[in-house]
Amino acid sequence: MTRAEALGCRPVRSGEITEEVLASGLVRITYPVRMRPLLASLARRFGGSDRPVMRKLELDTLGTAVWHLIDGQRPVEQIVRAFAKMYTLQPKEADLSVTAFIRELGRRGIIGLK
Repeated sequence: MTRAEALGCRPVRSGEITEEVLASGLVRITYPVRMRPLLASLARRFGGSDRPVMRKLELDTLGTAVWHLIDGQRPVEQIVRAFAKMYTLQPKEADLSVTAFIRELGRRGIIGLK
C-alpha cells in the first residue's frame, strides 16, 4: 500500500472495544488482547480460560482529540488536517503524530482501516 493510499483509508473502531469518557474529558479504551495459539493451548492445558485478556489504554489530550475524529467516515488525511488545525501544527508534524497513533491503535486491534 502506498502512502497516498494509506492516507485515503478510513479508520474504523473495532466492535470489541469499549470506550469510557473520564471526568477529565480524556478517553479510556478497553480492548481484548488475543493470545497466540500455542500460548492459548498451554493456558487451557493448565486450567486457564479461553476468554481474551482485557487491557485498558488511557489516551492523553492529543490522543483523545484524534480518537474523537475517528468516526469511520473521515479518511486519515482529513483527520490529519483537522488535528493540525485544532492544535495549530505544521502539516508534517500533524501527519507524523496522527499516523503513528493510528498505526499503534491498528497494531493493538483497536481500529481497522477501510
